[in-house]
Amino acid sequence: MEYSKGVNERFERLMKEIADYESIKGTILTGIEDYEKIAYQKKKILKYLNATEEDYNDYRWQMKNRFTSSKGLSEIINLPDKDIGYINAVASKYRFAVSPYYLSLIDPENPACPIKKQAIPSAEELNDMGELDPMDEKGTAVHEIITRRYPDRLIIKVTNVCGMFCRFCQRRRLIGETDKIVPRSKIQTAIEYVRENREIRDVLITGGDAFMVSDELIEWMLKELRAIPHVEIIRFGSRTPVTLPQRITKNLVDILKKYHPVFVNTHFNHPREITPEAKKACEMLADAGIPLGNQMVLLNGVNNDKFVVRKLNQQLLTIRVKPYYIFHPKTVKGTSHFWVKIEEGLEIMESLRGRTSGLAIPTYIINGPKGLGKTPIMPNYILYLGKDKAAFRNWQGEFFEVENYSSGG
Repeated sequence: MEYSKGVNERFERLMKEIADYESIKGTILTGIEDYEKIAYQKKKILKYLNATEEDYNDYRWQMKNRFTSSKGLSEIINLPDKDIGYINAVASKYRFAVSPYYLSLIDPENPACPIKKQAIPSAEELNDMGELDPMDEKGTAVHEIITRRYPDRLIIKVTNVCGMFCRFCQRRRLIGETDKIVPRSKIQTAIEYVRENREIRDVLITGGDAFMVSDELIEWMLKELRAIPHVEIIRFGSRTPVTLPQRITKNLVDILKKYHPVFVNTHFNHPREITPEAKKACEMLADAGIPLGNQMVLLNGVNNDKFVVRKLNQQLLTIRVKPYYIFHPKTVKGTSHFWVKIEEGLEIMESLRGRTSGLAIPTYIINGPKGLGKTPIMPNYILYLGKDKAAFRNWQGEFFEVENYSSGG
């Protein structure tokens, strides 16, 4: 098909806008693209644990066999002796556990593997810069397990259990040393609070990881909340599709879809976390009519790269997960090695606009200290706002003006 010279020049310019990404995206591998290496690591783990494929596909087995110390790690991934010492030192201060599945995603040939950074303790965690509760969740708690910062919604924390304890966790102060499920009596008290406050229309069940409680407890909570007329939306916060996808079972999905509208927000941070297992888990939820959102945390050395984030967000859409938030890292004690400058997040947001679909562009969020809530940050596209005119720049930096008027004069 032939086009005019002007049209061809525009097409060429558009292609140049993404040429840098197109030249590098093949080196940023998803877990699907690099699954041969992951499968090899999985084989090593099965041998070490004397386990079968059937065991591996059972989330209860995964939980029972989480790696919780340096023991065995050096047989699966390459660990210098000094790192083993640091792992033990950190694990004595901040709890450590990683599922066999998530451990298999670590590339043993890459000392800077982004999966390893998220899963395995490092010496940097011994740096005490920061606070254990920078968002003052304790100060915004209206009940032992309820956090409320907004007029029409709240969080109910039902467990401290996770398939993996992320090294950047914002609630590491609550993890403790043993797995605990909140007693049903305390959850019932929280549900009664929702029932008594008619302005609450949106309830987020989280933890820990909300899907780490039993199917029976999940169904009971859903039934109780769904019986409250003013509760319109029920959400679950869970990283199990990423760290323990075996937890997304047919029985769990069948329970969730009985109580629509139910939403699930999950937490992919890097393209390597998108594996065949994660894809299956997300598609099971999506097939049940459950909208999926992703809440990525911007982490130094993991995803503070515009091309990594673009690849992640585009690939998430292929497994029917909508990029929802990019969270600026919170200043949690022991996580300072993950912190980034706000400018880095803005550069990533700038690089997405116009160069990928709007579906792949989340909202960049910074949490106000001491419970001041989520505040969006975005590049500045508006240059001037006057009584009669407004001036802007577009995603390519081109200037334009529009009339600023309304039918009311």
